[in-house]
Amino acid sequence: MSAPSFNLRSHLLAGQAIPALPLALDRRRRWSERRQRAVMRYYLDAGVGGVAVGVHSTQFEIREKKHGLYAPVLALAAETMTDWLARPAVQSAIRTPQSPIRNSPSRPVARIAGLCGRTPQAVAEAELSASLGYHAGLLSLGAWAKDDERTIARHCATVAKTIPLIGFYLQTAVGGRALSYRFWRMFAEIPNVVAIKMAPFNRYQTFDVVRAVMDSGREDIALYTGNDDNIIVDLLTPFHHAGKTRHIVGGLLGQWGVWTERAVALLAEIKKARAKTKLDTSWLTRNAALTDVNAAVFDAANGFAGCVPGIHEILRRQGIFETTACLNPHEKLSPGQAAELTRVAKAYPWLVDDTFVAKNLHRWLS
Repeated sequence: MSAPSFNLRSHLLAGQAIPALPLALDRRRRWSERRQRAVMRYYLDAGVGGVAVGVHSTQFEIREKKHGLYAPVLALAAETMTDWLARPAVQSAIRTPQSPIRNSPSRPVARIAGLCGRTPQAVAEAELSASLGYHAGLLSLGAWAKDDERTIARHCATVAKTIPLIGFYLQTAVGGRALSYRFWRMFAEIPNVVAIKMAPFNRYQTFDVVRAVMDSGREDIALYTGNDDNIIVDLLTPFHHAGKTRHIVGGLLGQWGVWTERAVALLAEIKKARAKTKLDTSWLTRNAALTDVNAAVFDAANGFAGCVPGIHEILRRQGIFETTACLNPHEKLSPGQAAELTRVAKAYPWLVDDTFVAKNLHRWLS
């Protein structure tokens, strides 16, 4: 299954809004291919620059033998990207006249596959992803909690021989591990690394990654925020170190898996703001608002227990998903989380894309 060719590095360095794909289930917790296509079509029409499939939001349980969904979900997502971008029916403007996005077979959309496990599993997933036309792999290190960093770096280099690699610094609260500046400096030496997603939810650790990439001299490695608790500030900050300046250029975010049309528009606005000499302080207020929204969606009050169901609930309310069900029956909205989602939607209507979704939902579900 081939994918449109384009310069992946240039595309990522330009800064893209990349949502993490959630898994669509029906009320019996069976995979709903119709709803999965619908959410993919939603992202494409919203104007995303890529989609990450088989990652945390897609639920790591898809890899379990009893579900066997890793390959089918990746295949359907890739097929939907190819098919939907080529359909004449979506050539007309699908967003506002001020910010139109037109789909076409040549429009670059990065296909990013989540990769997990020890080296044999990660390489096998990389091989499958490459065969399905994925451009890069987002490498989870959750299976390496007790290994030394040099061993982990060798693992990353091995996987990168199969597919271009996006590094992933995941917060410890949801299964990540602390990784030093030295590790990221070693990681930046891997030739086939194209980007790093920073999601430690920690300012010290985020700067460790930025500094490591700057010190490596690798200007071809794109920096992406995964810090859903600090999205706007991450994207607006010019990081200065040792006479060099770098920006976090885009986001690969679970938060951008909902209200995605607004996320794409927000990133475009941020890019314009970065080019100005002076930054309007209203951006700090907007950053706090988006963090408040993320606290509700990701269920920060309960240690992120309702993170994935929170994403599902927004999509369910919009009619894209049928249910909030997860593969793990114990994974559900926390008490009070639904009310929090209602609160933030009313408090920050500029972040909500319900009108866009209502206008196009019938097409996505067709």
